[in-house]
Amino acid sequence: MKFLRKFLDKLEPQFKKGGKFPYLESTFDAFSSFLFVPNHTTQKGSHIRDAIDLKRTMSMVILALMPALIFGIWNVGHQHYLSQGQVFHSITDMLFDKLIFGIIKVLPLLIVSYVVGLSIEFAFAQIRGHKVNEGFLVTGMLIPLIVPPDIPLWMLALATAFAVIIGKEVFGGTGMNIFNPALLARAFLFFSYPAYMSGDMVWIAEKADAYSGATPLAMVASGETTHLPSFWDMFVGIIPGSVGETSTIAILIGAVFLIFTGIGSVRIMISVFAGGYLTGLLFNLWGANSYMMLPAHYHLVIGGFAFGAVFMATDPVTAAQTNTGKVIYGLLIGAFAVLIRVLNPAYPEGMMLSILLLNTFAPLIDHYVIEAHIKRRLKRSNLVKTTNH
Repeated sequence: MKFLRKFLDKLEPQFKKGGKFPYLESTFDAFSSFLFVPNHTTQKGSHIRDAIDLKRTMSMVILALMPALIFGIWNVGHQHYLSQGQVFHSITDMLFDKLIFGIIKVLPLLIVSYVVGLSIEFAFAQIRGHKVNEGFLVTGMLIPLIVPPDIPLWMLALATAFAVIIGKEVFGGTGMNIFNPALLARAFLFFSYPAYMSGDMVWIAEKADAYSGATPLAMVASGETTHLPSFWDMFVGIIPGSVGETSTIAILIGAVFLIFTGIGSVRIMISVFAGGYLTGLLFNLWGANSYMMLPAHYHLVIGGFAFGAVFMATDPVTAAQTNTGKVIYGLLIGAFAVLIRVLNPAYPEGMMLSILLLNTFAPLIDHYVIEAHIKRRLKRSNLVKTTNH
């Protein structure tokens, strides 16, 4: 590693002003800082210094996504062989063959997402003369995890480009966006190519004609609840669905990791689940359609609810910032997700729309929380003055 560090230090002057490639300075800096901690510090101004920087924060989130990614890869293969009716004679063959098939299907999604997204990020950094931010490291992983495994790659490329350009760069880049970029990519696909996202074309690669394989969301939306998978199957994740959204267990493992490292907000996570569950209970009392009669706890493991609560709602850029605001923000996301599912079956995946809606109102929530806090402090201050007089 010392050899590589010395090699990069030797090359660095060529990418500075006066060198041969000054126009590639941000690109060189991006690769260098990805491999090593930057060897420079802030020289002026007052700053909070911490061992955690943006790159390490992004790395922690990617590590938290690994259980969902690995299980998703296996489940893609599992659903494929299940639809083909193939019987495995050993656990080793079953695990290996399903993983291989899943990798063949999921790896191209990851490659397209990162190649398209990072190319745009690098291009904008070069044009602006800015450093390349590490924000897309997580977004590039999230996008493949929230799409079907058989989504055409050109559609994924278009959605990724839309998310990076419209969702981030027009606002100024990482840290300036008001909407979650990964969810914007999903929304782009959902409204532009609904047949590939809504369950009309089921999310199992190369399924047999006799195998329906509809997702639980699609089944409930159509009123078909008699063959709905068990709660345990949906909790474990052995159901059709987007690559990384099916296994609540794998998602919760990631949630524990994010909470332990201090990266994810436990207030938002718990509030989202609480809001969804309480809203589900209210609709159980009404029971006017199949979604309203669905047990409240099913909403927490069906579709992208758990994934959205852990990895999307907790986005530190687009979420509420105050502690009270985080609770309100999370409760409303959970409530609106179930509300959209139940009252508008045309949009069965209400989590996506709910989070994007609350991204819009997050600054307003924080504003009123801060205003309320200021009023309480002023009231206490006036009370103390009155008592002293």
